[in-house]
Amino acid sequence: MTRAVIFDMFETLITHYQSPLYFGTQMAIDAGIPEDRFKALWHPTEYDRTIGKLTLEKSLEIILRENNCYSETLFKTIVDNRIAAKKECFKHLHTEIIPMLSTLKKRGFLIGLISNCFSEEAEVIRSSELFPYFDAIYLSYEQGIQKPEVEIFQRCMDDLSVKAEECIYVGDGGSEELETARKLGMVALQAAWYLQEGTTQPSKRKHDFFQLEKPSEVLNFVDM
Repeated sequence: MTRAVIFDMFETLITHYQSPLYFGTQMAIDAGIPEDRFKALWHPTEYDRTIGKLTLEKSLEIILRENNCYSETLFKTIVDNRIAAKKECFKHLHTEIIPMLSTLKKRGFLIGLISNCFSEEAEVIRSSELFPYFDAIYLSYEQGIQKPEVEIFQRCMDDLSVKAEECIYVGDGGSEELETARKLGMVALQAAWYLQEGTTQPSKRKHDFFQLEKPSEVLNFVDM
């Protein structure tokens, strides 16, 4: 019997790809640093930024100083642009996201969130309109571990006081999250409503998992 539905955040509940992107390429342009040079310093920080060892601010400061272009104004501009881009994602929700979450709450299901994220994303998630819907929130930046590690799934389940077989996990399929959820005994479903062929999105359709074409289809599984 389903008692809880646990979601991924990015490309599941929200998407980066329906609003202007502000990733390494755009940050390099604003910094006036060649893209390849910026990314050579930026990309290696991803793991430490994901598990809370580095903040956006510290990582960016290091890159700007190593390229001899640090200034308070430039630093603040890039940080502000990055945070604004993350906030913008929440303005482009699939129209069924809020109704689906509201229905789950009304029916008495617990709702969890497990998300790999950076410092600026954790801040934006906690201030978003989606935050009140979650009964347990496990963000990699705050937990010091990331998906697909079993431990972050287990922490969320323990917080919700549920067993894996009582959970449905819904995610776009990045970070091998669906594989871990299935291995633990959850019903693992791929959220496909934001997936777009021919884009730079990291996740693609995984045909060995059931694919949900719109958020309301989640409700079909909790009633099974």
